[in-house]
Amino acid sequence: MNRTRTAALVLAAAAAALAPTLSGAAATAAEAPYLQDPSGGDKAMKSMWTKDDMHKVEAQFRFFPGIQYKTITRPGPKGAEEYERQVGDPSTLAWEPAYEFAWSVADSQGVKKVLTTKDGKQALVLRAVLRDARRTEVAQVRQELKNRPATGRTKIPGGKRVTCDTGIYTVEWSVTRTGYGTLTGSLPWDSSCEQYRTAFTPKNQGAS
Repeated sequence: MNRTRTAALVLAAAAAALAPTLSGAAATAAEAPYLQDPSGGDKAMKSMWTKDDMHKVEAQFRFFPGIQYKTITRPGPKGAEEYERQVGDPSTLAWEPAYEFAWSVADSQGVKKVLTTKDGKQALVLRAVLRDARRTEVAQVRQELKNRPATGRTKIPGGKRVTCDTGIYTVEWSVTRTGYGTLTGSLPWDSSCEQYRTAFTPKNQGAS
């Protein structure tokens, strides 16, 4: 597949993802594809054993950029201008990230690294830090969980907007199972809004 065709498909996918949210709202959001550490499917996890090889902790992290925008009213296509519609305003694009953590805790029953079970209630600390290219902290989330199942997943809203096109960021994350240890990781994120800005052009919003 040539480069032009690939770019066209990416743009079409972006426009399609935004299209359902472009009707009648003054402000809205669309789910940008998430980034995952480690890469892979739902079952891809980082793992560690405690020093005595009796307890195993696994974790997965997902970063949801969360593109945000407002809508504006535009006339319909040529010849049917009276059919006004709400479309995305590219000048209002911004990011509002969210952070998702998954965990799994298992305990050996008498034999090291053998016959593990996933029972009992867990105490966990989830943390993520978003840093810009200068390593300055831009946003942080931290949540302490108590009496949680041995296997679970939770999503934490970031609560802070990030301006488009402000460079490459690094997301650092950790999952701590209290008393067992901490799993850590990081991943890069490009804050460019170009594909969404292009998807909001009149041509890609159905204007003739």
